[in-house]
Amino acid sequence: MKISTKGRYALEAVVDLSYHAKDELESLKSIAKRLNKSKNYLEQLFVLLRQNNIVVSIRGSQGGYKLAKEASKITAGDVVRAVEGSLAPVACLDFSNKEQCCGDYEKCVTRVVWKKMMDEISNVLDDVTIQDLKDCYEKMNKENIIEYYI
Repeated sequence: MKISTKGRYALEAVVDLSYHAKDELESLKSIAKRLNKSKNYLEQLFVLLRQNNIVVSIRGSQGGYKLAKEASKITAGDVVRAVEGSLAPVACLDFSNKEQCCGDYEKCVTRVVWKKMMDEISNVLDDVTIQDLKDCYEKMNKENIIEYYI
């Protein structure tokens, strides 16, 4: 199972937003420029993020985006699910889809493996908050700062 560019870019953009927006709004143009991503693609992702209450937007010349709640209250899983949908590796575990992949759901031995895999992925994504990633981002950037003394 691979997380698509939607999930990866959305997570990067939300971390960037949490770091740069502070108490102000941040434009998608600025986020796109810093991340070297397409503004149009990020716009599509931010529609989904807004619909899932990850970010809020304000229209107008002074408008932009900010997080809908504190970074410590948003998980990586929230962001990835907002743009990717279910993390189920097989159709029969996608509970939003009532159609199962086959008629052997109750007797399917391999379903146990797929369920365990989905649970582990969900646990990892839900254990990491945007605040954790923001802190990591700050630490990585501080380590890359070269100081000169004369």
